[in-house]
Amino acid sequence: MSNRAVLEVIALDEEDAVAAQAGGADRLELVTDMAADGLTPSTTGFAAIRAAVDVPLRVMLRLTDGFAAGDAGQVGTLVARAGELRDAGADEFVLGFLTPHGDPDLVAVERLVAVLEGCRWTFHRALDRAADRDALRKQLADLPGLDTYLTAGAATGVDDGLATLAAEASRAGEPGYEQQILVGGGLRLDHLPALRAAGLDAFHIGGAARPDGWTAPVSAAAVRTWREALDA
Repeated sequence: MSNRAVLEVIALDEEDAVAAQAGGADRLELVTDMAADGLTPSTTGFAAIRAAVDVPLRVMLRLTDGFAAGDAGQVGTLVARAGELRDAGADEFVLGFLTPHGDPDLVAVERLVAVLEGCRWTFHRALDRAADRDALRKQLADLPGLDTYLTAGAATGVDDGLATLAAEASRAGEPGYEQQILVGGGLRLDHLPALRAAGLDAFHIGGAARPDGWTAPVSAAAVRTWREALDA
């Protein structure tokens, strides 16, 4: 079995997707509107990217900035959007919602998981805002399709989350810790040696793939730098 580390890159459009794949990305997270920290793309946007690249695509399910799913109407709208994306061929997703008290919003999450019909999905950085990370993992452990947590280990980013990431990696295989940890959120190249030494093997970049900022496209060269660092 290959021990190649997973490199996931945020893509906003076909140009991003093609560059990320050319640079060595294993998977893309598809979003729109990074001013709101990444929202659900349109079905036409998804279809265009799906036609442009052949790497796996994980599609964000979120309508507004933050980690609240909204009221029943908003959740219903998101469920409908998820269904449309499924009909368009999307088969991997990213989602994650919390209650105002920092607990997992099981009502919203379970409604979405039902329409995903077993598709693989990532619980995103809502984990880093949870009142109790361990409790959240155990509450979500049996949801079908959940195979990844995107996390920095801390709400403030990887700098402050290194110890938590290493501790959670050491619990791999325990109840609630079967899912892969995908490290992202203020991730830098200089973090990689410690993270790899702790056994972490999946990494997520957004701004790091865009040296000219979010108004510029993904740089294949920047992605390649990360690919080479992970493969070294």
